[in-house]
Amino acid sequence: MNKAGLVAVLVAAGMGIGAAGAADLGKVYTKAPPVVAVDPWDIAFGAGIMNDYVFRGVSQSNHKPSVTAYFEPRYNLTKDVQLYVGSSFESISFTNRAAAEVDIYGGIRPTFGALALDFGVWGYLYPGGRCFDNGGIPGVSTVCPDANVNLAGPAFNVMKKDVSFYEFYAKATYTVNDSFAVGGNVFYSPNFLNTGAEGTYASVTAKVTAPGGWLPNGVGSYLSGEFGRQFLGTSDAFYSVPAFPNGINYADYNTWNVGIGFTYKVFTLDLRYSDTNLSKGDCNAFTSDFTASQTGFVTANNPGGFGSKWCGATGIARLSVDMTAMTNLK
Repeated sequence: MNKAGLVAVLVAAGMGIGAAGAADLGKVYTKAPPVVAVDPWDIAFGAGIMNDYVFRGVSQSNHKPSVTAYFEPRYNLTKDVQLYVGSSFESISFTNRAAAEVDIYGGIRPTFGALALDFGVWGYLYPGGRCFDNGGIPGVSTVCPDANVNLAGPAFNVMKKDVSFYEFYAKATYTVNDSFAVGGNVFYSPNFLNTGAEGTYASVTAKVTAPGGWLPNGVGSYLSGEFGRQFLGTSDAFYSVPAFPNGINYADYNTWNVGIGFTYKVFTLDLRYSDTNLSKGDCNAFTSDFTASQTGFVTANNPGGFGSKWCGATGIARLSVDMTAMTNLK
């Protein structure tokens, strides 16, 4: 065999040995990265202060400053389904002298892509109330039980000691893009403010968020608004007037608000305008405003003729801080 043939044989043999050796070696496995466990639990919490606590167009704090705080544990069943319960507090100034609103609520938030839903029940508790009626006004009968301490007010303005109630709700928000979202809400109570009247509130919302970097130094901003209608039924006899001895049929009303907000880290400053189409007389019949002093607003529902400013146009400035445990307390 010549040299060239010998070299070819040796090369072929070497290649075969190399291939066999490679086949005999076990597969090389790369160690998988560790699985990072995601805690499904989270807690949202925050607080705020505002110059006026307005609920569906009606001042709850007699157009005076109010403070608020909330605490909301959350559990994520999946990345698209969240369960939650929560509690919040607001300082108020009610006719029956209740000074605090304590809310307890819970529900489920499923998400389908850009559509976020929210279903639940919300309880509004007003501890510390006292029965408010016409005691002390000559010729006007009292309605508070003897066991309660009567608080005299404008004629025919009355309020029960306990006005706590609950609502079922459904909310939907559709995020069109990073800058624009629209929504709708429905709330229903079989006994709104414990008046005996049913209450249904429906509204539509919209929010425009400014692009990041539009304002300097990490400040964000948005514009938002809401238009809603509060439907109300007929009260029980506690709130009756001479023309309606079994209770009054409260006026339905429209309410709207629009505002601008500024955000910085966990802080939000919201500046908002709010109003309703309730007349001062219908507002007084609905709220039994203990500060009502204007007269000339006599209706069948409001025979005392007093007018309330609690349902009119008002400006609201609110500074709040909002955090979650998983984001802000790591």
